[in-house]
Amino acid sequence: MSHPFDPNRLQFYLTIPSPCPYLPDRMERKIFTQLDPLDGPHLNNYLTHAGFRRSQNVIYRPACESCRECRSLRIIVDGFTPNQSFRRTITRNADLIGMQTEPIATTEQFDLMQQYLNHRHPGGGMTEMDFQRYEMMVEDCASETEIIEYRTPKGHLIACVLADRLMDGLSLVYSFFAPEHAKRSLGNYMILDQIRRCANDNLPHLYLGYWVPDSPKMQYKSRFRPCETLGHRGWQKLS
Repeated sequence: MSHPFDPNRLQFYLTIPSPCPYLPDRMERKIFTQLDPLDGPHLNNYLTHAGFRRSQNVIYRPACESCRECRSLRIIVDGFTPNQSFRRTITRNADLIGMQTEPIATTEQFDLMQQYLNHRHPGGGMTEMDFQRYEMMVEDCASETEIIEYRTPKGHLIACVLADRLMDGLSLVYSFFAPEHAKRSLGNYMILDQIRRCANDNLPHLYLGYWVPDSPKMQYKSRFRPCETLGHRGWQKLS
C-alpha cells in the first residue's frame, strides 16, 4: 500500500551554521521539514528510516558541510541480551511501576523535566521551555506518541520517556528522570524497558537517535548490542 503523501512534494529548509553540541571546534547545520497533522505518522516512519529525527512537529537530519559523524542508531531487539551491568540495572529498578499513559502533558511531568534539565543541562536551550511548549511537544505532534511513566511503590513519579511508535519499532524522542535517583541508572533502565516493550509487541527495532563515535556523552548508546547504524550503504550492524 502506498503512503498517502508524496515525499517529492516536501519542502525542506536548511539552518544556519551553529556550534556543534557534540564535537568541539565544529559547526553544525540541519535540514528539516514540518510534520503535517494528517500524514505526520507516515512521514515520521518514512524519514526516520532515512536517518531523520523528530523534535515536536519538526523532523530533521544533520547536514554539516565537512562532517558526517552523526549516525542514526537502532538496537536489534531480537538479538539483544542484557550483560551483567544491564542485569544489575534491571534488578535495581525492579520496584518501579512503569505505565503507558495517554499523550497528555501534566504539570507533574513538566516539573520533573525541569528538575532534570536544570541539573543535567543547565543553560541549555530546553531549560527555557515553559509548560505550553511542553504541552506542544507532547500533544501537538503529528506522530503516534506514547508516554511511559515510572513511579515508586509510593506513587512518586521519578522518570518519563516519550516514544514514537513506528511500523518496525519505537523511536525514543526524549527521556528525563529525577536527579536524586541517579544511582538507579534510570537513563539506561528506560532504554532496557523499551527494548522489552518492543519484544512484547514483536517490534524488531528500538531507535535511539544519533550516535557520535567521538562524543563521550553519546558512548552509552553503542553499549546496547547488537545495533545498527545508518551509512551510505544503508543500515549495517555496528562491529
